[in-house]
Amino acid sequence: MRIVLVGPPGAGKGTQATRLAATLRVPHISTGDLFRANISQQTELGKLAKSYMDAGNLVPDEVTIAMAKDRMEQPDAENGFLLDGFPRNVSQAEALDELLKTEGIKLEAVLDLEVPEEEVVKRIAGRRICRNDSAHVFHVTYSPPAQDGVCDVCGGELYQRDDDSEETVRKRLEVYHTQTEPIIDYYKAQGLVVTISSLGPVDEITRRALEALKREDAGK
Repeated sequence: MRIVLVGPPGAGKGTQATRLAATLRVPHISTGDLFRANISQQTELGKLAKSYMDAGNLVPDEVTIAMAKDRMEQPDAENGFLLDGFPRNVSQAEALDELLKTEGIKLEAVLDLEVPEEEVVKRIAGRRICRNDSAHVFHVTYSPPAQDGVCDVCGGELYQRDDDSEETVRKRLEVYHTQTEPIIDYYKAQGLVVTISSLGPVDEITRRALEALKREDAGK
């Protein structure tokens, strides 16, 4: 299957993308991974992207699109892929449509992970990270440490990242509503959007997503 995964920050896109891609046996293609790979490998696109980033500027859509095009042309994506973080706006969605059209293929579904805004704020603003090891992550509500502010694993100090503050989360949500959310209507007009709730246990959300995609595929 060829799928686009959308949803606000904190909806669990990264977790679900990894699980769904493994089950569907297609590569998980995320914008973050594309940038990191191209920059670390010092590809021409990576060098170009880094030049914009070093200057404090946003990487232009055409560079992001070129990276996505290169990745989708790799052998492991021949039978499908799951896009996570791309397209990020309507112009990128239009460019993706044109790209796929030239290849004679098309998207089969756009999976929209729906979660209430206040839940997003609660999920992200409640995260606490260990200063000794960032892999040790806790949540003040869902997975609190035994001792407030202290990592259960190594005893390190737990802190809230600047980009996890409530103010920053709400700004990120504003950007999502302004720039990314419009692609849902864009794809709804094509009859591709499947919306599921992203509330509940991780396993349940994955099951929900797979069932929705199965129904969408069967309806084609």
